[in-house]
Amino acid sequence: MAATGEALTPQGYIQHHLTNLSVGEGFWTWHIDSLFFSVGLGVLFLWLFRSVGKKATTGVPGKLQCFVEMIVEFVDSSVKETFHGRNPVIAPLALTIFVWVFMMNFMDMVPVDWIPSLAAAAGIPYMKVVPTTDLNITFSLAIGVFLLIIYYSIKVKGVSGFVKELTLQPFNHKAMIPVNLLLESVTLIAKPISLALRLFGNLYAGELIFILIALMYGANMALSALGVTLQLGWLIFHILVITLQAFIFMMLTIVYLSMAHEDH
Repeated sequence: MAATGEALTPQGYIQHHLTNLSVGEGFWTWHIDSLFFSVGLGVLFLWLFRSVGKKATTGVPGKLQCFVEMIVEFVDSSVKETFHGRNPVIAPLALTIFVWVFMMNFMDMVPVDWIPSLAAAAGIPYMKVVPTTDLNITFSLAIGVFLLIIYYSIKVKGVSGFVKELTLQPFNHKAMIPVNLLLESVTLIAKPISLALRLFGNLYAGELIFILIALMYGANMALSALGVTLQLGWLIFHILVITLQAFIFMMLTIVYLSMAHEDH
């Protein structure tokens, strides 16, 4: 449904749901909806886990405290099994990444017309509610991880050690420095790119399928019934997808930072 209340064609309906609420032009375009939901979910995560931590008791925990403790223990065990250095930042970082990415992914579970329809009623023409279907958000997360990789690589190995890692591997000969630098630079840059594109691609495809299924409603009774069945089936499967993508993003971050802490 457009902001004007006019019916959209199937192509227009899809385009409407895949368009961000933006301000600015060119490189300085800001996707207001992606920023709003990503920051809002981040604040919700911090508030929820902080409030549970402050109210935690040594007795029989409540359901929410038990759930949070399960997540914390799961992330903590994943870090202990994968990260081979010693850094108190890694476990909180991994917890933040897993829960925050999962919460942003979980917005895909909200029916595709609910929030855009409320936004249209308030005079807002576009409202995209899944931040991880925005390439700007996934690349921002990946660039943050990339900067941490560079920081800890230099901190642990020193500038000279980091430069040697880029220029003297895999071929330990001065004549092969240009080749080594090319290979290692591609490997280094591929890390944030793969992180960003994997998360974006899976969530964007999932959202598009929900939108295509939503087009079946209202066509006729048979298609509407089929749409309900497909929506339920894809919803169940997509819960696995959004959880797996949050887990993969967290685990790759831990692995990359563990590699950054290795001093050859």
